[in-house]
Amino acid sequence: MTDQAVDTSGPAEAAGTEEPPRTAPPRFIGRERELKALRSDIEHAGLDTLAGRKAARARVLLIAGRPGSGRTALAGELTRRLLAAADHPDGLLRARLTDPGGAPVPTERTARELLDQLGVTGPPGADGDELSGMVREALAGRRALLLLDDAVDAEQVDPLLPDDPDCLVVATSGGPLTGIPGVRPCTIGGLDAGSAVRLLARTIGEVRITVDPRTAETLAEECGGLPAALVLVGGWLAAHPMASVADVTKQLRELPDDTERSTGSRPLARAFRLAHEALPPAAARILRLLALAPAGLVDAHTASALAGCSVSAAQTTLDDFVALGLLHTNGADEPQYEVPGCLAPLLRALLEARDRPAEIQLARARMLERTVRLLQSCRAVTEPEGSPARRKLAGLPRSLRFPNPEAAAEWLRIRRPALLASARIAVEDGELDTLARRLVAALVRALAVHQGTEAAAPELYGLHGLVLAVAERRELPRERAAALLNLADLDARTGRTREALARYRAALDAGRAAKDPYATGRAMESVGGAYAELGDFQRASDWYGRALAQRLTQGERADEARLYGRLGAVHTYAGRYGEALRNWRAAAAGYRRLGDVPAQARALSEAARVQEYAGRPHESLHTCQEAVEWARRAGDVRLQAALELRLADTLDRLGDPAAAGLHRGLADRLLDQEGAACEIRSVSTEN
Repeated sequence: MTDQAVDTSGPAEAAGTEEPPRTAPPRFIGRERELKALRSDIEHAGLDTLAGRKAARARVLLIAGRPGSGRTALAGELTRRLLAAADHPDGLLRARLTDPGGAPVPTERTARELLDQLGVTGPPGADGDELSGMVREALAGRRALLLLDDAVDAEQVDPLLPDDPDCLVVATSGGPLTGIPGVRPCTIGGLDAGSAVRLLARTIGEVRITVDPRTAETLAEECGGLPAALVLVGGWLAAHPMASVADVTKQLRELPDDTERSTGSRPLARAFRLAHEALPPAAARILRLLALAPAGLVDAHTASALAGCSVSAAQTTLDDFVALGLLHTNGADEPQYEVPGCLAPLLRALLEARDRPAEIQLARARMLERTVRLLQSCRAVTEPEGSPARRKLAGLPRSLRFPNPEAAAEWLRIRRPALLASARIAVEDGELDTLARRLVAALVRALAVHQGTEAAAPELYGLHGLVLAVAERRELPRERAAALLNLADLDARTGRTREALARYRAALDAGRAAKDPYATGRAMESVGGAYAELGDFQRASDWYGRALAQRLTQGERADEARLYGRLGAVHTYAGRYGEALRNWRAAAAGYRRLGDVPAQARALSEAARVQEYAGRPHESLHTCQEAVEWARRAGDVRLQAALELRLADTLDRLGDPAAAGLHRGLADRLLDQEGAACEIRSVSTEN
């Protein structure tokens, strides 16, 4: 065993547990030898330095140890000291590389988390290679620290390593990360007897230790010196003030070992079983159900829904768990709790052993339903007073309502990791697809209204992918078409036009299978847009023509006019001016029938442009004058000014510079008036 103990200001905050609390930095006792070795390893000369070359990448320090050994706490203390010493002035980035369920976190998700901390938005739909490259690029020239917690293998860590040797990476893992050169793991075990006893004393007070110090050492040995186990045992003693250290030692010894677990992990399993068995049945059931909490993150609503109890009762129970060392908390006014990483697999195993599958599924369904209602409330609070959404919101229980949009936005920000994890888990489960679809839809709407579609695009991309997975699994062509269209739109917006084209065509097939005219028309138009973006104007005009034919049969006049305009644009690009002019004229006529005067003016202006390209300046002059008149009627000053400038250029080419000057002067006056009007509106708004 090593000579380290860790503690914080309270019994439930011992930083030797697998996940340190976030309310205050842990105060360490011991582990100085390991910390000194790690600091020395930072300055240790690598092969590049010995060869006279500058290191190509950041150095990696690895802290290896079994769950509950305090590896994360040691990494946190090391980074805290390095930051305090100003060795890395650009701060600390932190990410966990293993889900509570034990699955490795994909590189794409980890890279996005790091980019968020750097204030960089990764493009929606980007893969792990592109995003990890953005992380390395963002860290170039910086002296930052990266803490990569609970790595499964080197493949998770290697893509995230900065190319700048002034950065430092601290990783934790259960063993060596074979494949990353130059990494020498600092392997930690349990605490030595003295440090372990001091940790117990900090939790339960000195008196019960002083009266029987030998038994306290025996208890520490029964716990294997694991800080997480000691915290649980200390929590049990704190909850039983009349019990002695000898009592808990005897109870711990009498618990049978789980022979399926490795010898090193058995002390933590026994300590956890001791804590669980001491709970009242209702509280024990709530604790087991926390294994279902998405991303291991819990709040009172989550616990209330899982257990089917009131929010206040759930809040009290969660606080009791914190005192017993079973949960961590951020200590906020609206606290969020976290299941320690080392306890998550124990909770999951206990839940599967003690609770029936039907009860587990019912609890999961209650949690998802509560989440859907909270998301609906989160969105509804942004609606105007008296709207149907606000009237519906008023009928919800007070605990499900937000007092104002700001409170709803803050809840969404804090709970976003758990909400996204909840959506992923619900879809992967496969047995609650109706609830999963409702959850994803509610989350999409809440993110869009509070963050905006542009800012939330990366999250929306993943959520649309989840909808697609459910639609394909359940053979729902209408939903499949909608998801594909949404994903393709995001692909197109980020420049992945060929990927967008493939999805638009797949959406067309799904729309046809669903006999959905909106989806098929939208897909055909989007296919045309993708071909136009790729410069294939022949195919673009063909697909726009197909979309137009469908709109004509359905009498959708606004869509008809828009598609005539799109056809006019691609024919213009292709140099087919006769067809372009016919389509722009048709678009203008369509907008005139609709009474859309600004759109009519813009369509006529494009027709004038085509006539000019075709070498027909007199016709262009006449059409442009007509467009100016419609722009004036529409009150579109900027368009009117632009058309006046075009008239001036045309008159110059026709040999009438005097008239051209008059039109340029009029354009300048229009723009000056528009600028003054904008300034007046701005001042009025500020006042």
